[in-house]
Amino acid sequence: MATALPATAASCLLQLSRRRLPGTSPLLSPLRAANFLCHGGSGVACSCSPGTPPAVHAERRGGGAGQATSPEGTVRIVAVVGKGTISPIKDTPWEEVMRHTAGRLKWVDEGFEMLVFTDSPIENDDLRKELSRCDMLVNVAVTKQDAVQWLINNSKDISNVICFQSSPSLLNKLGGTYVQYTGEQDMFGKLASIGKPSGIKESAEVLKTISNAWERHNSDDIRFCLLVVTNAYIRPVAMLQNLRAKGLSTVSCMIKNCGPQILNCLFDPNCRNALQCLNSCSPTDQVCNYRCIASYESPYLEAFSLCVLQKNNCLDLNAEIPTKPNVSPLTMFREQKLSHEIAEDLFVGWLDSMEWSWRVAAGQNPAYDQFPCQYQLFYRGKAKGSFWYEPVFQVKTLEEKLIWRRRRYRVRRASTPGTFYFSVLDNGVVSKEFWTIVDVAEDFSWGLFHYHGAAQAAGLSYTGAVLVTPDGSYPDVGDPRLASALEKCAIKKWELYTVDNSCCMGAPLGTPEGSKLHHQISPGKETVISQRR
Repeated sequence: MATALPATAASCLLQLSRRRLPGTSPLLSPLRAANFLCHGGSGVACSCSPGTPPAVHAERRGGGAGQATSPEGTVRIVAVVGKGTISPIKDTPWEEVMRHTAGRLKWVDEGFEMLVFTDSPIENDDLRKELSRCDMLVNVAVTKQDAVQWLINNSKDISNVICFQSSPSLLNKLGGTYVQYTGEQDMFGKLASIGKPSGIKESAEVLKTISNAWERHNSDDIRFCLLVVTNAYIRPVAMLQNLRAKGLSTVSCMIKNCGPQILNCLFDPNCRNALQCLNSCSPTDQVCNYRCIASYESPYLEAFSLCVLQKNNCLDLNAEIPTKPNVSPLTMFREQKLSHEIAEDLFVGWLDSMEWSWRVAAGQNPAYDQFPCQYQLFYRGKAKGSFWYEPVFQVKTLEEKLIWRRRRYRVRRASTPGTFYFSVLDNGVVSKEFWTIVDVAEDFSWGLFHYHGAAQAAGLSYTGAVLVTPDGSYPDVGDPRLASALEKCAIKKWELYTVDNSCCMGAPLGTPEGSKLHHQISPGKETVISQRR
């Protein structure tokens, strides 16, 4: 999957440029330029803050009214949803969405315990007991007056309460303080405030961040909302801690090691536009961030990312490939035990009889799997044992134009047949992924591939899955084998994004000369076939 330049790095560099390079003066040295840009007569120093709030100081966690009673390391969350209410996520009941979210929280940290109740009947001894010891209450689509009043009366001692699509009488509370947000401010003001949630204004900005994420209406961002509150007011969350930059040390590293790349980026219109675009995105909205990168790709932006992030890790970020959910690969295909060779053949898919291996019909990751017109090209390379993956996809730019993008991944076999290691350099950042062939229909009419990935230097980890078919059309949703494959990935049908394959003319397809395709298995062939050259 493609990765984007972290908003933190863009923020730092754009803050440097905010003091404006004088149009008539000669180029300054990187150090002098940075000093001028950061301090240039204003006395305001640069500071760089990440897009997610770091954990608050220890004295803030669990203190004050509603002190958490959870043992160290455990986070207890109670969600109350309106009985029978429907979410905007493909009209899925909110109760189902939140119960699924409870399971997905465990993928991040086993210490999360979220219980889901409905508001009817609201007089519930179990609910009252859990409210008395929880760290966070989440009200979703609660509007019945009796339920609203009961929750108000029974949540007074809870330090953290967040409410979505609920009665205005149910108030948000963070760190023991009732809070709401109003108005807009630019990314820098927002990030500076979120970094230290020590007052009402800061808490309002945390609330704004999670409200914006919630409005994106997908399971990843719903989970993210709960992680942000936990990280800011209850205890650190490792996945979010990895996104913290170190302020002036980041700027110092950038200036010391990447001076030419900084200046080149600031003076290149595309690179500068990319930074300004990134600055307008929510740091947690990966779709927006990647659209900025795709709209303004340039060698200068890639060089900046490569220097600041990949080579020097100026943001001091880290991320590991997730291990959950644990997805097992297909073990048999057409009555043959799956081997590495057969598994590779399943990836190669329809390439030969068609110009592509597979087309993506739907995907689970909200940031990457929703791009239009996704083609997959898998092939064996010239070198012995080499295997490659090249996704070709469209991106809608900020000018509403559709442009084609293509990436190239090196693929290595993992120890178990049907599992693979992928790696790619994308816009100056290396992403490493672990892919699993979950299942492929015997007639190659569909396949399901799952992945875990991380861009270590960008502090980003992710999971996802792609449902592929020969022509990009959605397979039979009633197929029990497909349902079983999705269940193995712990993916609900309502989590999948249907890919727009309606206007896909002109895709830059084709494989390098000398590429090799199937080794044993191909669509329509159940016997061993000769290797094509």
